[in-house]
Amino acid sequence: MNDTVKKEYETSLKSLETENYLDRWFYRPVGFRIARRLRNTGITPNMVTVISIFVGAAAGPLFYCDSRLLVLLGIASLVVANILDCVDGQLARLTGIKSEIGRVLDGFAGDVWFILIYVFLALKLKSEYGTGLFFIPAVVSGVSHLVQANITDYYKTLHLYFVSREKGQEFQNLDEIRSQYRNNRSVVGKVLFFFYIGYTSLQESVTPKLQLMLRDFRTKYGDDIPEDIRLDFRRRSERLMKYVIDFMTFNGRTAVLFIIVLTDCVWVYFLYEAVILNIILAISIHKHEKICAEINDQ
Repeated sequence: MNDTVKKEYETSLKSLETENYLDRWFYRPVGFRIARRLRNTGITPNMVTVISIFVGAAAGPLFYCDSRLLVLLGIASLVVANILDCVDGQLARLTGIKSEIGRVLDGFAGDVWFILIYVFLALKLKSEYGTGLFFIPAVVSGVSHLVQANITDYYKTLHLYFVSREKGQEFQNLDEIRSQYRNNRSVVGKVLFFFYIGYTSLQESVTPKLQLMLRDFRTKYGDDIPEDIRLDFRRRSERLMKYVIDFMTFNGRTAVLFIIVLTDCVWVYFLYEAVILNIILAISIHKHEKICAEINDQ
């Protein structure tokens, strides 16, 4: 990339600090190239998000199949869907076409992909073992996934809030989300923001020390958090994302999922999701709450 394109690429990202290695090496550069080609076509970020939902939704039925080729196509569909998930955000930042609905819709895209994956993996186990009991761990895994993705997204958005006001625009509290729900006039918007209220309620309920820190900061500093505090939080948060939280992102989760569906040990993924990743989630919350308490006590 020349200097101009490189600067444009960096503008298309939320922040390099919140991107893991695979995102920086593969997903974001590919997404950027596609976004640049789309920015003058009239195709909006929301259109890309909707397409990504349908592409990613194909993975579940394809993972159900016994054909190795079809399973590989399922893996490819998730990879392409995640590229498109990068494209919509990068296109929004390149064009300035942003919307509250788009942000909420983008957050639900990955949930749709994985809900269908859990359903079809359970169906596959049912066909192999002749019992519907596998829907129990599928539901547990699905709920676990929703919670894990929710908290991970919250921590990453929070990190952006400490990078700058502009980068942290998407970080909102429950009162702000409720206000947007009341002011929204479209039926689709109402529905999306209704679920987003529940989404945000969970985030705030499991992070009491973070909420206390934010309230104290608003009281002391308003919107002008001192730069030394911002840098201290970012340093600690980035380290935690790198070694713990990234396990629960798309890249961390699918690295294990792809191996498991290719080796046809489907039940292992439910075990990984419901046990291992929930342990990592508990560790992440504990460590993050400790960071917030220490910074707030300084």
